[in-house]
Order: sequence, then structure tokens, then C-alpha cells
Amino acid sequence: MTPRSMFARAALALAALAAFTALPCAAQAQTQASGPWLVRLRAVYLDSANKDDTGLDLSINSKVIPEVDISYFFTPEIATELVLTWPQKHDVKAGGTVIGSLKHLPPTLLAQYHFTGLKGFKPYLGAGVNFTQFSNVELPAGVDIDRHSVGLALQAGVDIPLQGNLSLNFDVKKVQIRTDVSAAGTNLGTFKVDPLLVGVGLGWRF
Repeated sequence: MTPRSMFARAALALAALAAFTALPCAAQAQTQASGPWLVRLRAVYLDSANKDDTGLDLSINSKVIPEVDISYFFTPEIATELVLTWPQKHDVKAGGTVIGSLKHLPPTLLAQYHFTGLKGFKPYLGAGVNFTQFSNVELPAGVDIDRHSVGLALQAGVDIPLQGNLSLNFDVKKVQIRTDVSAAGTNLGTFKVDPLLVGVGLGWRF
């Protein structure tokens, strides 16, 4: 079973759970404790755009990664979110052939607006900045990449209250991640990962 199909099945299962639980729990959710902190755990499918102008036809593999985020609410509507994972390993391909690998660590900080007043559904929009560090870069001799990337990040998602302080979360992010590629010290161009991140998970408000 491919990572894409595994993620799709997990998303469908959680969506079915939401359908059966969100409406009965909506009334209870209105009275649940709502402290300023929200922690979510997500399974995220990273779908790389693989845009390359180096002439090498570079790409990395898409994959499912774990994600944890920590949000703080200044008001019921305004929050910040820090998105974290641990360094993720990807194969690097040129023309479809694996030529090496790398790891990337992509923390993202977002400012969010949460729409309130909707029973059973709490949608939100976010925008912020991503800082990615590349490490364990293993490429052919003479080929190298910049080790850091800073770019914009956009987000849309929804929290569906379940029981108590627990919620089901669906989240989509588009993130700018790109690096300059060089060979023998000569800049060849820019490789743009620019992934679409589609996530599903659970949140705990306290």
C-alpha cells in the first residue's frame, strides 16, 4: 500500500468519525473549557511541487510525515501557531534516477484568524513564515545546495469539536521551500520544493 493510499484511508476514517460524533457533541462542545493553548498531532501528506530550473530535472519524493503544532489564542479569534516535526529524509532524483538524499527540518510560524459562532465547526485561516534547514546532504561529488530556506506559508483548516476538550482537525498548507543548486562552485539555478501539506489529526485545548 502506498503512503498516498494509506493517508487517504486514514483521512476517510477520521472524517467518518467526525460525521458520527461532531453533531451529538456540538452542544457539549459549546460549554467545554477553552483555555488559551491548543496542541494538535497530525499525519501530513507532503506533496512536493518539484519545480526546477537547474537543467538537472531534480525532484524529491512525496511522503507522509508526522506533525505537532502548538497554538496560543490571544482572543477567541486571533491565535499564533508553531508547526514542528523532526528532520525528514527524502530521496533526491535527477531525471527520475535517485542520485542522493537529504534531510529537511521545516518549522513554520503562523498568525491565524478563527471564525467563531459556528456550531460543530471552527474554520480558520493562517499566514506566516517557514524556515527550513537542510542537513545530511548526500549528492554527487561537486554538487551542493544552500542549507537554509526562508519563505511564506499560507494555511486553511477546520477544527471539529468532539468530546470534552478534544477536536478533530483538517488542515491544508502551502509553503515556500527552495534552495539554490551549484556544481563545482557554479550556480545552476533554483530547486523549488514548495510543498502542499494536507493534514488530519486531533487537537487538545487547555
